[in-house]
Amino acid sequence: MDVTPALEARNLYRFFHAATDETLALRGVSFTVARGELVAVVGPSGSGKSTLLNCLAGLDEPDGGAVIVGGEQLSRRSETVRSRMRARRIGILMQSGNLFDHLTVAENLKAAARLPGGRKKVKHLAGLESLGVLHCAGSLPAHLSGGELARAGLALALVNNPDILLADEPTGEIDSANEARVLAFFAARSAEGGATLVVTHSDAVAKAANRVLHLVDGRLVDD
Repeated sequence: MDVTPALEARNLYRFFHAATDETLALRGVSFTVARGELVAVVGPSGSGKSTLLNCLAGLDEPDGGAVIVGGEQLSRRSETVRSRMRARRIGILMQSGNLFDHLTVAENLKAAARLPGGRKKVKHLAGLESLGVLHCAGSLPAHLSGGELARAGLALALVNNPDILLADEPTGEIDSANEARVLAFFAARSAEGGATLVVTHSDAVAKAANRVLHLVDGRLVDD
């Protein structure tokens, strides 16, 4: 059994400068996400959640510390290396804009599987079937309901069977029935050893998580 954490954040710092002002968005954030674990990150607006997610995904570089994904360092690597790692090891589900509007859902999934570093031999429609949206495979994103769009985006994020899924408010714009369906999928993923980190304001998502991390003013605090 592989005991290497799916994700490690080691003493992350991130600073932003505007004229003479300096904002400390992350202040020494450290944690791990084990394989098979669902971790929720909660906190007020402006607490650094989006900055943290971007650093964990390799979309932004921390000013201090390191991000380790599946035992491989992500931070302070070239953009080419980070892109390959994202394709192979990281699934990213943002609040919107997960799918290309001009491609069908199936075409979006195929394109993600063909990215440099992606796992070419994947059953790209399997996630749609598991999430109950296989009927959407031939549809353009504009023709999907909010619940269908959220689940199709989740299938896209997981098409390459990543070490870690990073999800930003995955149930923020869907009803309670679809939220329950997404949470059931997260539970099934955990049972198979998949790791998930979710930034959320949803009490239902936080309650379903194995652990809840509280981020306030760029620091993790005890509840």
